[in-house]
Amino acid sequence: MTLLLSCLLLFNLLCFLLFAWDKRNAQQGQRRITEKTLQQAALPSTMPGTWAAILLLHHKNRKAAFGGVTLLLTLLQGAVLYVTWPYVKTQF
Repeated sequence: MTLLLSCLLLFNLLCFLLFAWDKRNAQQGQRRITEKTLQQAALPSTMPGTWAAILLLHHKNRKAAFGGVTLLLTLLQGAVLYVTWPYVKTQF
């Protein structure tokens, strides 16, 4: 269980840093990371890191389409966690 939580923490930190890097590039007028890449980075259970970046860095918070997809991915990950939690809990 500790390994699983450590991996999730690492993935969330990396996702947050990816958003921070894109925000920095946006402020400096440099080449940006595509929204598709940012959304794909949010797929492997990194929604806490994604939402932290959106709320703390104020990054991509005005884009309704991006927010909608992010919300949909959050709900999807929550549903998967809800369904798989009894199995995961018994394994550890």
